[in-house]
Amino acid sequence: MLGPVILAASRSDRMRRLISAAPVTKQVVDRFIPGESVADIVPVIKELTGRGLELTMDVVGEDITTAEQAGAARDAYLTLVDRLRELGLGERVEMSVKLSMFGQSLPGGHELALANVRPVVEAAAAIGTTVTLDAEDHTTLDSMFAIHEELRRDFPQTGCVIQAYLFRTEADARRLADSGSRVRLVKGAYKEPAEVAYQQKHEIDKAYVRVLRTLMEGEGYPMVGSHDPRLISIAQELARRAGRKPDEYEFQMLYGIRSDEHLRLAAEGHRMRVYTAYGTDWYGYFMRRLAEKPANLRFFLRSMVSKG
Repeated sequence: MLGPVILAASRSDRMRRLISAAPVTKQVVDRFIPGESVADIVPVIKELTGRGLELTMDVVGEDITTAEQAGAARDAYLTLVDRLRELGLGERVEMSVKLSMFGQSLPGGHELALANVRPVVEAAAAIGTTVTLDAEDHTTLDSMFAIHEELRRDFPQTGCVIQAYLFRTEADARRLADSGSRVRLVKGAYKEPAEVAYQQKHEIDKAYVRVLRTLMEGEGYPMVGSHDPRLISIAQELARRAGRKPDEYEFQMLYGIRSDEHLRLAAEGHRMRVYTAYGTDWYGYFMRRLAEKPANLRFFLRSMVSKG
């Protein structure tokens, strides 16, 4: 299993330096992260929305070690909101945030992250969009869910992410579905111990379907985060059985992966949202994309051999 090895490398400073220095790396990273600044990303936003897609934007960067860096992360999102307002695309583009980027792991991190993310959520609401709180490793989730609940008191459209491979997720899904939350379901992309998470793909896939059924039958708004053709078909069938209309759930996929499928689903009348990341601190995000899918790793290795 290469996934755990790659995830371990994502936390290695030595591997970060090695991969960042490889001449081919930027070319490959650009497949998944199409820019470093808001100015870089505006043409991408215009192109994708012009093709009938919706977006969720992620400013990459999780290695926050000071409160000042956390404040800078907040400001980066506020800059993005300002640009979306100027473009008039608030209703087409939402944002995804990792609370670690807002200082969650620092001393007093729960309160700091809440204080930093709230103005982003407020600014997003003012232009007609919203924010989804990304899930990180299992040790951060109680804090994330508490912040999600707090934000929803004033901004009920605030979303969150749950990860099918965690044992706790079925209970989390029932609670969130009953509360009418916007919930993105993903398989999970962190290295988690066997005590808290399924380790085998078939177990994760079965858990994904069980959780997705709960979300589709609940009161909330499911967001199906998967590139797996089988799971996409199952999601459509579960939505049909639950009597959901096309605008009562959506699919989400990563920028740079199965782009033709993005357009196919949109053309069929589904809501299709592309998770699009940008920024300079791309390493952790990039490595998780390699770990999630062997095809991504093969693409990277082939590029290194042919261009290195």
